[in-house]
Amino acid sequence: MKKIMIVDDSLFMRMLLKNVIHELGYEQVVEASNGVEALSLYPEEMPDVVTMDITMPEMDGITALEKIKDLNPDAKVIMVSAMGQQALLIRAVSMGASDFIVKPFSKDRVREALKKAFAG
Repeated sequence: MKKIMIVDDSLFMRMLLKNVIHELGYEQVVEASNGVEALSLYPEEMPDVVTMDITMPEMDGITALEKIKDLNPDAKVIMVSAMGQQALLIRAVSMGASDFIVKPFSKDRVREALKKAFAG
């Protein structure tokens, strides 16, 4: 069974994404409200895929991506961003992010990104 970690400082966005992930048939979801929390949970949870918001307090998604990749070079991380953050998304993909989702996201886009991450 695949485990997905959702990292976003917005409780609403975590809930929205969690609902979509459940609708797509993935049961196991772990949530973190920022990069610091994600890093503390990652080693014990070992999720198959992480969805990572780019803009968060305490530790942004780019830094958290880098640190997760240090812990596990094979980690599958899908970046989640608002419109207008293309430069950050390009940087994240060059750092090893599997894919990205732009808010507001569609269920099909989430499905596509998860499929790509699980295949990669």
